[in-house]
Amino acid sequence: MRIALFGTSADPPTAGHQAIIKWLSNKYDWVAVWAADNPFKSHQTRLEHRVAMMHLLIKDIDSPQHNIGLEQQLSSLRTLETLEKAKARWGDESEFTLVVGSDLLSQLPRWYRIEELLQQVQLLVVPRPGFAIDESSVHIVQKLGGKIEFANFIGPDVSSTAYRESGDSEALTPLVVDYIHKEHLYKCLSKNVAC
Repeated sequence: MRIALFGTSADPPTAGHQAIIKWLSNKYDWVAVWAADNPFKSHQTRLEHRVAMMHLLIKDIDSPQHNIGLEQQLSSLRTLETLEKAKARWGDESEFTLVVGSDLLSQLPRWYRIEELLQQVQLLVVPRPGFAIDESSVHIVQKLGGKIEFANFIGPDVSSTAYRESGDSEALTPLVVDYIHKEHLYKCLSKNVAC
């Protein structure tokens, strides 16, 4: 079984995340998605809210394969622990692909026991608007043992950061926008209102 592992901080999850998940569902047998705390970022919203928004984002995807699941139990500060949980769930014989955005390539060498992780997964790097694929980071990850594939995918030019900074609700899906308003999340500092 070919399994895509896609954890994201989802602060908040965007239409871009949704497009990636839908694209992955056409390429893999199962797409495991979860909201995670990234030790290299500070998060504005508690994890429980990000999980709820991720659930709404996935629920809104029309996937004929029905092969997308919110696998929140995989969430861990250490991706190697996530992989161990995934192996316990689907078995060692499954083939795991870790999906990361092009913005994370330069962080990978600092991840916990990265060489051990890279021996056990394929990497799928998804291009992100505004984050060109840095060849020097690619070479460093390959020297650490990384088997890298680049997604032939172009998603919408949206980001969680841009939403948090400007409140552009076009970046989000309607169900996520409704949840944000209902829970009074993401106060815009300049307007002091919910974005």
